Amino acid sequence: MKTVFRYALPYKWPMFIAILLMLLELSVELIQPLLIGRIIDEGIMKEDLNTVLIWGSVMMALAFIALFTGVVNSYFAAHAAQSFGYDLRQALFRRVQTFSLAAFLRFPTSSLITRLTSDVTLAQTALFMGLRIMARAPLMALGSLIMAFVVSPKLAVFLLIGSPFLAVFLVVMARKGVRLFGQVQRRLDGVNQLVQENLQAVRLIKAYLRGVFETNRFSKAASALKKDSVHAMRLMELILPVLLFIMNVSFMAVLWFGADEVRNSNMPVGDVVAVVNYTMRMTSAFSMFSFLIVIFSRAKASSDRMEELLVADGDLEKLEIADNCQQGAVSVRFEHVSFRYPGTTEDVLRDVSFEIPAGEKLVIMGATGSGKSTMLQLLPRMFTATEGTVWIDGKNIADWPLNTLRNLIGYVPQQSMLFTGTITDNLSWGKPDATANEIEEAGKKAQIHSSVMNFTDGYETRVGQRGVNLSGGQKQRLSIARALIRKPSLLILDDSTSALDVKTESSLWDALQEEDTTMLIVTQKIQTAQIADAILLLSDGEIVGYGTHEELLQTSAFYREIAKSQQNGGVA
Repeated sequence: MKTVFRYALPYKWPMFIAILLMLLELSVELIQPLLIGRIIDEGIMKEDLNTVLIWGSVMMALAFIALFTGVVNSYFAAHAAQSFGYDLRQALFRRVQTFSLAAFLRFPTSSLITRLTSDVTLAQTALFMGLRIMARAPLMALGSLIMAFVVSPKLAVFLLIGSPFLAVFLVVMARKGVRLFGQVQRRLDGVNQLVQENLQAVRLIKAYLRGVFETNRFSKAASALKKDSVHAMRLMELILPVLLFIMNVSFMAVLWFGADEVRNSNMPVGDVVAVVNYTMRMTSAFSMFSFLIVIFSRAKASSDRMEELLVADGDLEKLEIADNCQQGAVSVRFEHVSFRYPGTTEDVLRDVSFEIPAGEKLVIMGATGSGKSTMLQLLPRMFTATEGTVWIDGKNIADWPLNTLRNLIGYVPQQSMLFTGTITDNLSWGKPDATANEIEEAGKKAQIHSSVMNFTDGYETRVGQRGVNLSGGQKQRLSIARALIRKPSLLILDDSTSALDVKTESSLWDALQEEDTTMLIVTQKIQTAQIADAILLLSDGEIVGYGTHEELLQTSAFYREIAKSQQNGGVA
């Protein structure tokens, strides 16, 4: 928990003030039983109304002080807790942004969402309750016990008898709570994962009429969450009855022996009433313990999960300050490159070697799972080659500052990803300082300008979540425009023209002829391959062919098979 709660340190002064106010409020409450005893002994028992009024007024003044300090304490506690939650959530998000893909893939997306939302909220709540009542409850119990001894050691000893058992019991229950609520949060991860999958695949679910099936899957996950939550809460509910039983036994003993002392004239009535008041305050404090242990247990479980992100070592990207990015195409060379994903034993790429001169186009073809996308992800250092070396412009890719390297690249992934906002927002996402003319120029080159101008609001048209209000072809062309606006030295198109018709794609390649960039294009279309300076064929992570369209027709049976299938109207 130390790693997580260190983000509260910048707010030590608001926390310090909140604690001081809490202690002041606590002190007032611990003094009140003494005043009640004095009012009884010196006022009521002696029928001295003046004494009753004086000490009654003092009690009223102290009550107003307690009220004021409680309100102000809540203000400072809320300020510290909310600020802590904000900083913690920012730190977690920044940490995730520095993960390499290898590190990112260790955590399911649903789990990351839970950690940045629910887990942060639980830790934030724990800090607030800690400043408000979590420390106050045990101090109230301890302070009441001490004050009871000050008033009457004979009666106070009955409050001490059950204390060792209560301490052990509370520690055991807190440990069990941490374990159980950790399981509850993991169950919540599973529920979030199902919700995320279903919202993303809503069209597919409707098309296949799988709503009932998915509802049943969700019910099972939600049922498991409910079962673990109920089990945890039932265990926590045992705390209060046990505490109250022991405290009530002590309370009855105080009343019994206190009455005996009064009858024998060994103790003033006011002292007995004061000890009874301290007993009631201890009981009230202990009754809060079950609630506080639940909060602490959940916060501890959540803190452990967040700490996994904050202290995750290795596979973190160090984003140096970017050098001035050079303009113009760069050469690319793979030299005996092999790669396997972390945690696996089988190479996805094996001994891949090829070279692309600056300004040329390389088309990469191969069956699904042959390693095409993996190979492209080595270029922006999403992953690092297991063996061999990747060179860009004659420089080992490992020697490039990461910011500089990625500023050279325009990347268009297989799945077109657009963000909620306007079309202008999405295109300038690739270059934040892009002018309106640059945005329009990129749109024209990507063959999306005319479509955008047909929208009522043009480039200010709002894009729905994940581009839901656009066609597949429109999303692909906007993604290409977003890459082109960067004026990249290396343009990577990972099967990103699959939704374009023949005429549109042909116009796109014609427009890109003017670009001073090196292109790596993943495609399954022979028509696209024909515009390339070279074609690389991959099969099971190995190069099985390299050359121009005409050369491969002569030398590669694999390529001839692809060409023949498309000539016959099939799909390779």
